[in-house]
Amino acid sequence: MAKSKFEYVKHFEAEDRCLPNCWIVVRVDGKAFHRFTDVHHYMKPNDERGLGLMTKAAQCVLEEFKDVVMAYGQSDEYSFIFKKNTKMFNRRASKLMTNLVSQFSSSFVFHWARFFNKQPLQYPPVFDGRVVLYPSDKNLKDYLSWRQADCHINNLYNTCFWKLVQEKGMSPAQSQERLKGTLSSDKNELLFADFGLNYNSLPELYRKGSILLRMKDTDVDRPGDKELQNGVRSLSVSFEYPSDPSSKPRINVLHTDIIGEKFWQEHPEILAG
Repeated sequence: MAKSKFEYVKHFEAEDRCLPNCWIVVRVDGKAFHRFTDVHHYMKPNDERGLGLMTKAAQCVLEEFKDVVMAYGQSDEYSFIFKKNTKMFNRRASKLMTNLVSQFSSSFVFHWARFFNKQPLQYPPVFDGRVVLYPSDKNLKDYLSWRQADCHINNLYNTCFWKLVQEKGMSPAQSQERLKGTLSSDKNELLFADFGLNYNSLPELYRKGSILLRMKDTDVDRPGDKELQNGVRSLSVSFEYPSDPSSKPRINVLHTDIIGEKFWQEHPEILAG
């Protein structure tokens, strides 16, 4: 390409290359999703259609970004972990973030009808993104533990909140006041005493979030896994593809604990990346 006298403006671009030998995490987060879920009639406190769509969009990211070794999602967010030594986009933070968020957002819109059927998309959803670097394996595991703990805390609160609204007839303000200052033990007791619900009996999808991993050669499909009517799968599953499955990566979706060491012992390939 011929050069011009105007090319000097390229020097104004900021150098935003991520530090070497660090885990790169890109977290995608829905913007103003409280309004989005209300307008689109999401079921409270958890909508399997919405959670399934988020996971499908994350799966599409793993298909396109081969250096993403793991993703963790809950509610309206997903975190994507790149190989520690990735060279994708020369480790430029702006390139990694904008390409990944764009892929996630477009996939969310593209697959909307598959999960919400006749419910039309009223307006385009918006997702923001951020890049965070973690220099050690412990830092990375603590980050993921933080996100899963956040999933549990929020889901426990929301389960209590909506039980009070939907089954006790409280207003949102009254429900909020009822839960003000309560501890986790208080909320568990409220669910059991007032509604006969053992919180630990709720689906792990709600309590622990979703983990996406690439299938290992030794992995096989479980014959007992079944797809729900709205496209959401339960427990450890792999998505099916309409075309040749060998042309795309197979993705496992897990709903399990990642705070303890057992998960990391069972999946050493993540940190090996």
